[in-house]
Amino acid sequence: MAVKIVTDGSSDIPKELARELDITVVPMTVAFDGDAYLDGIDITADEFYTRIVDTKVWPTTAAPSIGQFAQVYNEMAKETDEIVAVLLSTKYSPCYEFGVRAKDLVDGNCRIEVIDSKFGASPLGLLTIAAAKAAKAGAGMDDVVALVKGTIPKTHILLFFDTLKYLKKGGRIGKAESLMGSVLGVKPLVTIKDGETHPVGRVRSRREGLDRLYKFATSFSSISEMIVEHTDIPKESDSLTRRIAEELPQTRIYSTRVCPVIGAHLGPGAIGVSVIEGQS
Repeated sequence: MAVKIVTDGSSDIPKELARELDITVVPMTVAFDGDAYLDGIDITADEFYTRIVDTKVWPTTAAPSIGQFAQVYNEMAKETDEIVAVLLSTKYSPCYEFGVRAKDLVDGNCRIEVIDSKFGASPLGLLTIAAAKAAKAGAGMDDVVALVKGTIPKTHILLFFDTLKYLKKGGRIGKAESLMGSVLGVKPLVTIKDGETHPVGRVRSRREGLDRLYKFATSFSSISEMIVEHTDIPKESDSLTRRIAEELPQTRIYSTRVCPVIGAHLGPGAIGVSVIEGQS
């Protein structure tokens, strides 16, 4: 039986691609004024970003529960005896902890390996995609786990924001807090290292920020996978993707929308590029 792959909803994997690669996504929860919604099921990205324009109380988010993970594992255990779960960084969420604890609630003799990706959003998505491609190609469980763990150091992201106040609100700002209080109109760039947010620098305009993302995307000598993601700026995202594709015609570039749970921490106007180094 083939290895089955699980991730959480913060991975921002396009639904069509998740179906194609047989990736099971455990949804996270976003709440407005006490009303909870399963991300991607009860609320779409379009609905979320439309709603936050007028909200007075910023939405909160929650990881999938232990029970949710256990239910998914038990359903998958009917089809396989090997499951690999690639989950959100432990420094952002208890997702990994819950994924591990849920293993004790699984019936039968199913081996489950849970991996802290050290990332969230599209880098987590890329790592999960790499795992699913390997599983689909017939790789055994130990090889899939080794692949993911070996790919984490080769995974990189650069994010451009209008403001860091939403990361600050949600407690996900990490070491990028050093960029807070910058000169009005100066916009931050951040990355993720060792599972938490780190500052990269500041730019004075969106155009300069998009240029930095382009230079980042085209700076690698070889690329295995790439994703361009955005919260609510599809035209800028499409333009950046086309620009990168002209420079890197042999590289497949996925495009995705930041899900509501991650969008609640990034806020509107955010865009990023994630890359896995490797052979194109």
